[in-house]
Amino acid sequence: MSASELPADHAELMDGVYRWQRHIYDLTRKYYLLGRDQMIVGLDVPANGRVLELGCGTGRNIALAARRYPDARLYGLDISAEMLETASKAIGRDGLSGRAVLARGDATDFDAKTLFGVERFDRIFVSYSLSMIPGWEKTVSAALAALAPGGSLHVVDFGQQEGLPNWFRTLLRGWLKKFHVTPRESLREVLESESRRTGASFRFRALYRGYAWLAVVKIAHSYLPLDGGGRAEGAGGQAPRPGATRRPSPSRGG
Repeated sequence: MSASELPADHAELMDGVYRWQRHIYDLTRKYYLLGRDQMIVGLDVPANGRVLELGCGTGRNIALAARRYPDARLYGLDISAEMLETASKAIGRDGLSGRAVLARGDATDFDAKTLFGVERFDRIFVSYSLSMIPGWEKTVSAALAALAPGGSLHVVDFGQQEGLPNWFRTLLRGWLKKFHVTPRESLREVLESESRRTGASFRFRALYRGYAWLAVVKIAHSYLPLDGGGRAEGAGGQAPRPGATRRPSPSRGG
């Protein structure tokens, strides 16, 4: 999707939200965007791996990933031109211009080959962005479609604060709404469903009593889509008996 084809309403909204906030974003968000560093540590990027962040914002996470994985090639996508301006300056300041490529695009519908000259990535991560993206479910599907065999999608975002007092949840939701942020109640279910659809494994953790959710979807090294009979197309072996359902990949609670 080219810049001229971006959803204008959302692009303008994000530019409006971050036109001034981008200058203090990293100073303030470190106090409540919890779990980001933990997610980056868990990327476990292979040698010379390609890493894409959807909703890269100020470039803070890309810079951190670059330091932790010194031979990784890094890519960042964001719909906000304002945020990309800040990210570009940060990447240049950190000496990462030769390793990191940024592009403006819609995380729900992007053409990686056109934007970056790359079709598949070893790791894709989304940090506190799904809660701001209209039609965020499409971002999950688009990310999985852009993964290389054996690649993985890593997501950290606001949870449902299930282990925290109701008054805290109410205050947090009211405050987040001012920034057009809506914690996604069905995030875990959507990721599990997409894992089953693609034959991927799924891991999930609730952090800080549900304040944040951290999930990993890892696709197989060779993926064959399921046929109408419930087995992999072209795969040998016996198909499941009529009426049988596939068990979802085991998930790990927090």
